[in-house]
Amino acid sequence: MILVIGHVMTSPETAAEITRLCTEHSARSRKEPGCFAHNVHVDCENPARLVFVEQWADMAALKAHFAVPESNAFVREIRALSTGRTHMTVYSAEETRP
Repeated sequence: MILVIGHVMTSPETAAEITRLCTEHSARSRKEPGCFAHNVHVDCENPARLVFVEQWADMAALKAHFAVPESNAFVREIRALSTGRTHMTVYSAEETRP
């Protein structure tokens, strides 16, 4: 499984538009092949920070997601609106039991 953790920073002026774009992007992404989860959350310690948590079947599914024109448009729009650098880290993971 591939995990993606990322974030984007908002401001009072951009929060509504960024939140709308992020929730639309997550809903659209969840319909893609190989997407197990794609959600955006508000950071409780910094409400201006929206955090993405994504789960993909494999790297091929994630690369296909990155190739979708709507994903590229989303990244351009978010970078233009964000008050700070956007951030994304990709992990290879396997589920374990405690």
